[in-house]
Amino acid sequence: MHHSTPLLTTLVAALTAALLLGVLARRLRLPPLVGYLLAGMLIGPNTPGFVGDLALASELSEIGIILLMFGVGLHFSPKELAEARGVAVPGALAQMAAATVLGWGVARLFGWSDGQGFVFGICLSVASTVVLLRALQERGEMTSNAGKIAVGWLVVEDLAMVIALVLVPVGAALLDGRTPAGMLSGMGVGGGDLVLSLLVTLGKVAVFVALMLVVGSRVMPAALSMVGALRSRELFSLAALVAALGVAYVASVAFGVSFALGAFLSGLVLGQSALSQKAAEQTLPLRDAFAVVFFVSVGMLFDPAILLAQPALLAGAVLVVMLGKSAAAWGIARIRGLSNREALLIAASLSQIGEFSFILAGIGVAERVLPPQGRDLVLAVALITIALNPVMFWLADRLAAPPQPVPAPAPAAASATAPASHGG
Repeated sequence: MHHSTPLLTTLVAALTAALLLGVLARRLRLPPLVGYLLAGMLIGPNTPGFVGDLALASELSEIGIILLMFGVGLHFSPKELAEARGVAVPGALAQMAAATVLGWGVARLFGWSDGQGFVFGICLSVASTVVLLRALQERGEMTSNAGKIAVGWLVVEDLAMVIALVLVPVGAALLDGRTPAGMLSGMGVGGGDLVLSLLVTLGKVAVFVALMLVVGSRVMPAALSMVGALRSRELFSLAALVAALGVAYVASVAFGVSFALGAFLSGLVLGQSALSQKAAEQTLPLRDAFAVVFFVSVGMLFDPAILLAQPALLAGAVLVVMLGKSAAAWGIARIRGLSNREALLIAASLSQIGEFSFILAGIGVAERVLPPQGRDLVLAVALITIALNPVMFWLADRLAAPPQPVPAPAPAAASATAPASHGG
């Protein structure tokens, strides 16, 4: 008897396509992430052939977002950030501001509103955690001075984007002079009182953050330690997953906070405990699997027609990421006293966009502060810049290589006329 199993069908199709195209991307010396996004395009509604269930894929991708952000929180190191703060903090903020302005300018040239250009610019301003860390690991640069600064830079970007996920949709809508789509729902606040509704939203976020940092920082590590004392790997893994998914769900339902922020704070709280490394290791396989589903679901939303519909805007956005953002990062690093090689390495590391850009673009479309074609453009820019990221590292190596000294010509004439010396 045949049973309809759209969830299983979509999951199997997504993972199988991701595996095949991820292996192909790896064989071509590209990040597997490129293969995952292409797999989503392959089973998405905008290409012929099998079409996965987009609604189910979107729900599964929410789990991917939660686990990705939980992992970011677990690995968020205030110590590393403090060590690199002299370069990473001002550098990341200045580079994000420069990329946002450039992205806004490109969008405005093509007739987008200020709010739409603002969201689009921020989407172009932040690098992919997955791609950057993998590139540094493969090059053996994780423990170098430039590698540590790049990681600290990335932490600042991630933290700024966590805040942006809450505030950007509201700010973009206000720039365009209208009420944000989701801000007043369920609040009982008058539609015209935007200031009050914004204060209510920020107040809920502040209460949740305070509860997590004051209460959660004591309760959650203690509960995880208690489960860890039972010496059951399954129960410990389950406890870590409940911490990620449960806190994210409560944050959304009770405080109106995004899943992403709830999961990040959950990971941040647990990341300061002695069992954080174990929690990261135990949840890693599931985080990897659902992260793949997240990238596939993002690819399913991509409409390849945007490549022909907006080629000039796409080219401008790619240049903002690969040249504008990289040049800003290089210049800031040099101003802060880094060597040319270190500045070039950091610039190459940041010359792509990834998961945070996808999340923000999705929120922007849902809140009607970014047109659907904006999300398609963000996905196209991500595919192109991630694929070309190895080229940027190659170029950085070439520019950083010291000039080879030109050998001086041998004094042939002098040698020929010099008297021979003989012993005896």
